Amino acid sequence: MHVSTSAPARTGASARVLRWRVVDIVVASVIGVASGLIFLLWNIGYLGPKTLLEPLLPGLQGLLDGPWLFAGVLGALIIRKPGAAIYTELLAAVVSALVGNAWGGFLTIEAGIVQGLGAELIFLIFFYRRFSLPVAILAGAGAALAGGINNLILWYPGSDAAFTTIYLVSTVLSGAVIAGALSWVLARGLAATGALDRFASGREARARV
Repeated sequence: MHVSTSAPARTGASARVLRWRVVDIVVASVIGVASGLIFLLWNIGYLGPKTLLEPLLPGLQGLLDGPWLFAGVLGALIIRKPGAAIYTELLAAVVSALVGNAWGGFLTIEAGIVQGLGAELIFLIFFYRRFSLPVAILAGAGAALAGGINNLILWYPGSDAAFTTIYLVSTVLSGAVIAGALSWVLARGLAATGALDRFASGREARARV
């Protein structure tokens, strides 16, 4: 009797592909810390645009949320392993919290977890097999939606329907474009340099050249 071993072999191969390596941890950590430094700059930089957008239309300040959301999407696009989005977004939040900001350490870390989870769920839906531009845009939007709901609960309690709608639409749009599309472009650009050749994301991009 012939017994096929192809299915177990495929299962084992998939498990190895999704297992974290030391290089994955190191690069994800670099992405998280570097993103955290960008968060720190944006913690100050967003104040100017915020003072212009809030009086224009309350809730429109959600357009400024994207730069706080890209770490998880970028990490997942490069590492392509379960947990990469949560890990990189959380680490970036920890860096921001340790240095200090206006929102407090615990709430900054909590926001990082929520935003990272929003992106992570999108990649999970696609079984960590699709990392195209549309998926990246969805992941950015997912991070923004999760983060936006979290912000409404913590920072804008009792908001009316108009503010809630404008804010969520604005933050999801910002997340889709900045955290999603721009992270995908950045990941492709890094891969094209050969810096990511030890990752599937880098080899895939180089193969297209």
